[in-house]
Amino acid sequence: MLGVYRSPVYDAIMARVGRYHRQQILPGVGEDGQERLARSHAAIVGLGALGSAIADHLARAGVGRVTLIDRDLVDHTNLQRQSLYTERDAAEQMPKAEAARRRLAEVNSQITLDAHIADLTCRNIGQLLAGPGPSGRPDVILDGTDNFETRYLLNDLAVRDGVPFVYGGVVGTRGMQTTIRPGSTACLRCLFEDPPAPGTQPTCDTAGVLGPVVAIVAGCQASDAIRLMLGQGEQIPASLLEFDLWAGHRRRLDLADARRESCPCCGLKQFKFLAGDAASHAATLCGQNAVQISPPDRPGGPLDLASLAERLSALGEVRTTPFMVRATLPAEQNDSQEDRTLTVFRDGRAIVSGTASPDHARALYARYVGS
Repeated sequence: MLGVYRSPVYDAIMARVGRYHRQQILPGVGEDGQERLARSHAAIVGLGALGSAIADHLARAGVGRVTLIDRDLVDHTNLQRQSLYTERDAAEQMPKAEAARRRLAEVNSQITLDAHIADLTCRNIGQLLAGPGPSGRPDVILDGTDNFETRYLLNDLAVRDGVPFVYGGVVGTRGMQTTIRPGSTACLRCLFEDPPAPGTQPTCDTAGVLGPVVAIVAGCQASDAIRLMLGQGEQIPASLLEFDLWAGHRRRLDLADARRESCPCCGLKQFKFLAGDAASHAATLCGQNAVQISPPDRPGGPLDLASLAERLSALGEVRTTPFMVRATLPAEQNDSQEDRTLTVFRDGRAIVSGTASPDHARALYARYVGS
């Protein structure tokens, strides 16, 4: 069979073109823009459906540093819409931040990827996103979260530190996206002053998620982030995109005059979500029969996972990785009629799988990890 002939001239041209050629020929990018992207830093909080798609776009675009923050593990129900992950990731229940880092490192070995297996809270946001931590302060923060509490926390940080915040949300067949430029546009609390009451909004558990909706919202978020990092933020319209892909409805709301002097956040500079508290709390995870336990800060530093694994090994099957310890708690050991799985991370945070009861999850955590 004859091969495809490539002349030396063709090879010489392609050697000069480089991997970002198709992006560099776009108006507003060029070589200078590509170099600017290489010096930029984007932080993505939440690596589910939106976050994984955003991360893939930014890594392929050549953003020089990408910080990845997520608290969750890959589950087989994620694979329908979370594009970075594989069946092997789900079978091994890999932490999403680490699974994403590994995949993106294969996509683009020229960039720096900082992965944090963590639940972003008022206690650790300063270390992870506000400067003194290993990643440093980002040029843009992107919302890939699945809960309003974290979004309002990010909005507080963005306004306080003057960092653009690219918001996005998807549920069912509907999507929403806007980009917040502190000092220039309305912030999240200008639009929705307080988070909705728990249980009043549909979630992926109750309404499902259509994968193509994710692709549209994540594409809008990644596009705005690239424009911000290219120094073209002023060209991004102050607007809110809303659409229902299944019904074929779409509208863009003009937010040019939506900024409010009376806004508690960007008007009055009251950052109540950043102030928060240091108490332990439990949260049911969207799309899973599981509860996350977030204890107060540990004065003694990270957990000794090896010692914990040894203690738990008397109960049942235990698996240890550099990131976590996972133990199966048989029914007779967890005060229920079904097995539970306890996954504990180095920061003391844990996910109790097999229950949606915060009280039951807290009790198991106190019994086997400590209060």
